[in-house]
Amino acid sequence: MKVLLGIGGTDDSLDALSWAAERSSTTDDDLTVAILENPGSDRPPEEIEAEVETALTDHGLDAEIRHVEGDPGGSLVDLADGEGFEQIVIGGGERSPMGKIQVGRIAEFVVLNARTTVTLVRT
Repeated sequence: MKVLLGIGGTDDSLDALSWAAERSSTTDDDLTVAILENPGSDRPPEEIEAEVETALTDHGLDAEIRHVEGDPGGSLVDLADGEGFEQIVIGGGERSPMGKIQVGRIAEFVVLNARTTVTLVRT
């Protein structure tokens, strides 16, 4: 399966990285990692890329890493649609004190606008 992982440097996106790397190592998915511009993250792109490379190495994966500029949600959806990805994986979603799922702006945009399957990795 051709899988696109969107990662912006937040803790939930790093959880999605771990999940996608683990899954790809067991299912032989064709994984591409898109490092997104995320104003909600304090991690610089170089640090995010180092985390990605470590996770890929730890799972014995050789995945393409791309730096995607522009609006993170729109850019991820455009990339997935334009290149025929079969699944998008993103982090996001926490439970409120009332038990309802709360998703961030980027995750919400991707879930609502992607034409392909979206897997939302929640912590």
